[in-house]
Amino acid sequence: MHGSDSALASASYRLPPEIEEFCEVARRIVHDELMPLEQEWLASPKHAYGMRELPAIRAAFSPEVAKRIEKVSRDTGLWYLMVPEAHGGMGLPMLAQVAILEQLYYTPVMLPLANVANILYECKGDQVERFLKPVIEGEKVTAFAQTEPNAGSDPGGMMQTRAVRKGDGWVLNGTKMWISNANECDFLMVQAVTDPEKRQRGGITMFLVDRKNPGLRVEVPGIRTWLSTEAKQHVVHFDDVFVPDEDVLGEVGKGFTLGQRWLTIHDRLLRGPYALGKMQRSLDMSVDWAKQRVTFGKPLSERQAIQWKLVDMHIDIQALRSMTYEMAARADNGEDVRAEAALVKLCSSEWGARCVDHAIQVHGAMGESLDLPLTLFYRLLRHTQIGGGASEIQRILIARKLLKG
Repeated sequence: MHGSDSALASASYRLPPEIEEFCEVARRIVHDELMPLEQEWLASPKHAYGMRELPAIRAAFSPEVAKRIEKVSRDTGLWYLMVPEAHGGMGLPMLAQVAILEQLYYTPVMLPLANVANILYECKGDQVERFLKPVIEGEKVTAFAQTEPNAGSDPGGMMQTRAVRKGDGWVLNGTKMWISNANECDFLMVQAVTDPEKRQRGGITMFLVDRKNPGLRVEVPGIRTWLSTEAKQHVVHFDDVFVPDEDVLGEVGKGFTLGQRWLTIHDRLLRGPYALGKMQRSLDMSVDWAKQRVTFGKPLSERQAIQWKLVDMHIDIQALRSMTYEMAARADNGEDVRAEAALVKLCSSEWGARCVDHAIQVHGAMGESLDLPLTLFYRLLRHTQIGGGASEIQRILIARKLLKG
């Protein structure tokens, strides 16, 4: 645990010793290396939501600082936290990954990691050298292109981007929208309809498309949102973009399944630790502030209205942590956790935003200060109620499993 955790939090469920050792390494890095850089990070107009960790720290800090942080990540092995052992990684189970990531998300300053979409491990032959290995080593950045202007919550049924067979490859035409990293990435993982009759049931294929491929155009500037000072969400156009057969990821017609695999882990289950780190930091800051802030002759900590907000924050954290760890362990056991990951995403996004909102209220005017991470935490967590599948979609997925059962 971090900071001024309560006695209740420190007495919570204990992870296996081997996982706790990695968590302790992550905690030390956060306190010794990352938190001292928070003011510079929060003041920087260069880092933005949607950027991968390594480009983000290179944009926000001097080359010397960015190199030092990257070296810390590589030297401790955390760079390879989520990489399977077969590809030179740590081979840690999902439970270990979520526990360690929770520690790292305690600060808004990102530790650079090998941020690899799990579906890239489907790379075969020379795809491994051209796409997978460079992403693992931080030499290339990728982007996931599924969402379209009229196909957000229902990509399988409404996707319009088409790929038509031509010679020894495919020709792509269509438009994708809200694509993070699109203008900075080296290549995109693009879903396109290859069989309009089958669509998500065998008619959507995943393509690895070089960003400089003729006919691919990223709209610049991107779409401005409240998440950052720079526009990092983009519209991407595909006008007769030719993609050879060797750049199909996985099997033809299996692209929608790959996309769901990516969303289940990266944009749903891993939202648990993403929220937990921010929630725990918000609670710790609120406890410290309540003890020192005096109004009308008493510290805020003696006022029941404040105490109950702290308790509500603590309850949400404990419940979400238990849920996230259980679902991660079930994923490690080979279970189909699509509905469970939806549950984690739903609760982490809604409880997370609620928790940080309480923290801002406890801090009063200081809670709105951009010198504190609270407003950034709130924007990021409020966004997760939409990005990666809105809360309403997660409820549909959970209800579907309940009614099927």
